[in-house]
Amino acid sequence: MSVLVIAEHHHQTLAATMSAVVAGAGELGQEMDVLVVGHECAEVAVQAASLPGVTRVLHVDAAHFAHPFAENLATLIFEHAGQYSHLIAPASSFGRDLMPRVAGLLDVAMVSEVMEIRSPDTFVRPIYAGHALETVQCFDRPCVLTIRPNASDVLAPVRTLAPIKALGATPDLGLSRFVSRAHTDSDRPELGSARVVVAGGGGLKSGRNFIDVLAPLCKSLHAALGASRAAVDAGFAPNELQIGQTGRIVAPELYIAVGISGTPQHLAGMKDSRVIVAINKDPDAPIFRIADYGLVADLFEAVPKLVAALEGHEV
Repeated sequence: MSVLVIAEHHHQTLAATMSAVVAGAGELGQEMDVLVVGHECAEVAVQAASLPGVTRVLHVDAAHFAHPFAENLATLIFEHAGQYSHLIAPASSFGRDLMPRVAGLLDVAMVSEVMEIRSPDTFVRPIYAGHALETVQCFDRPCVLTIRPNASDVLAPVRTLAPIKALGATPDLGLSRFVSRAHTDSDRPELGSARVVVAGGGGLKSGRNFIDVLAPLCKSLHAALGASRAAVDAGFAPNELQIGQTGRIVAPELYIAVGISGTPQHLAGMKDSRVIVAINKDPDAPIFRIADYGLVADLFEAVPKLVAALEGHEV
């Protein structure tokens, strides 16, 4: 049997995290189909077909799939699930909404937030806000998983595309309707897939400082901007920038924590970063316990000096 990976996308662009998810699914050592569902999203199917390890792309195009309502999508996946040993989606808001519904329709257990695949039925996932890892076995078929994308696993596209097969759409269940979408335009990289992340915390003291201090550093490092829950709760940053157990999970090559104390909730969302740098004036801040490099200093002095040192240099 083969593996089915459900693609997350933004109408014309495959989500950047999908490359890492496909790389993770490839560890199962089986043929891999990728399911692309949407409306007028043929370009996404082509992008999925260029990912290494993909055997075939299944493309479903219908007007009622223009918005990825989990109810409609879960029903479609349920109809094709019997052909596969594993059903996989990214551990994002998309996957967290969709895959429990799929598992419910199939009456099987679900393994979420998989960080390591040890065998086709054995997986490693975090528990207790990331303070411990557990190894679990899944004997259900199909096995329903969400995989945490790791930035270090991103794959380069291949020239020879996998074949693309059109599938018929299941009916619109009519259980949800699209009202509106709030979108923030930014020239910075997307937070979930960025190579470098700069995150600010309550130590920045105001929303104005949050932008004035961190935006130049993000620009110099071509980094995504993130925030701790304390910064979001204080109104310094919007909710979509929150990193942590109740926010986004990131694992960039470089994570710079500015004015973040390092609560367990925040550490659960970024501790898998390859290199962690912390800037905080409190030498006893918990963030220093996991940081690879720590700078005990006033962030309002240290960050501008760091930006000045980076100007004119390639990063």
